[in-house]
Amino acid sequence: MSRKFTPTPLKRRHPVPPDIVIAQEAELKPITQVAEEAGILPSELELYGDTKAKVRLEILQRLADAPNGKYIDVTAITPTPLGEGKTTTTVGLSQALGAHLGQKVFTCIRQPSQGPTFGIKGGAAGGGYSQVIPMEDFNLHLTGDIHAVTA
Repeated sequence: MSRKFTPTPLKRRHPVPPDIVIAQEAELKPITQVAEEAGILPSELELYGDTKAKVRLEILQRLADAPNGKYIDVTAITPTPLGEGKTTTTVGLSQALGAHLGQKVFTCIRQPSQGPTFGIKGGAAGGGYSQVIPMEDFNLHLTGDIHAVTA
């Protein structure tokens, strides 16, 4: 069965506003709608509010006979002087494949916040119109706030 993903419309402005303004003005699609569009059953979701969820492993049994998808692995990149690295590249690529080319795309981002770990720019959430939002929930204060880890 073919499902229709509906990308959230992007409201581009010129000049491009600061990252925080873009993030705060973004309208987040409910995760239950994202799951429905992807064919994930409500019983296969573990909800964390209205915009985040984990997918239960039981989905693997239901989809065992489904054809495998394809993946792109962004494992390493030398960030630009502005801090554009793996996350910005990954999110931008996902936007291009999904919103512009109409492909069904899911993005899994691991090991955020590597920039600050090495004393260089990068906040682990991308930038501009290629951000992971809400940024505060994504990076869990791992951009230098060790108290969030040790608490």
